[in-house]
Amino acid sequence: MLTYLVLTVLYQSYLNRFDSAANQVDSFTQMVANQTQTLLTLFDNDAQIESHPTEPSLKIIYNGKYVSRIIEGCNALSVMILFVSFVVAFTGRWKQTLLFILFGLLLIHLLNISRIALLSVALCHYPEQEQLLHAVIFPFIIYGVVFLLWVIWVNKFSLHANKNPSK
Repeated sequence: MLTYLVLTVLYQSYLNRFDSAANQVDSFTQMVANQTQTLLTLFDNDAQIESHPTEPSLKIIYNGKYVSRIIEGCNALSVMILFVSFVVAFTGRWKQTLLFILFGLLLIHLLNISRIALLSVALCHYPEQEQLLHAVIFPFIIYGVVFLLWVIWVNKFSLHANKNPSK
């Protein structure tokens, strides 16, 4: 719990450095948007990121259409904080813990960029399915992977793992 509280306070103080009243987007969200644009250009050269004129977000323009926007919550940092907090709560040997956290953070980040890119492509072709895609399918994928990482951690690497199962 302490890890979660410390990381959340650090994240909030990071976010407070940016002026949302002036529609300023934090630098990590900007990086996620840029990486999403790069991934989208693999599907089609027509992908752009633009600042939103009236809110602190970035617009994704794909195939000439405004298909989605990236806000602070889309950067997956809150998911990463939950992931790290859980791994630390069920700690293992320090080197394994650190490596698993780094691997997990990288996987979550790459999955998140892929999620945003695929969601944008899907919204371009199926805009009427926005609610299902954005609120159900894509969150299920990212939270499902985080849950699987937690299960792997607890069962294989943490100090709580049953290293010598009884027969």
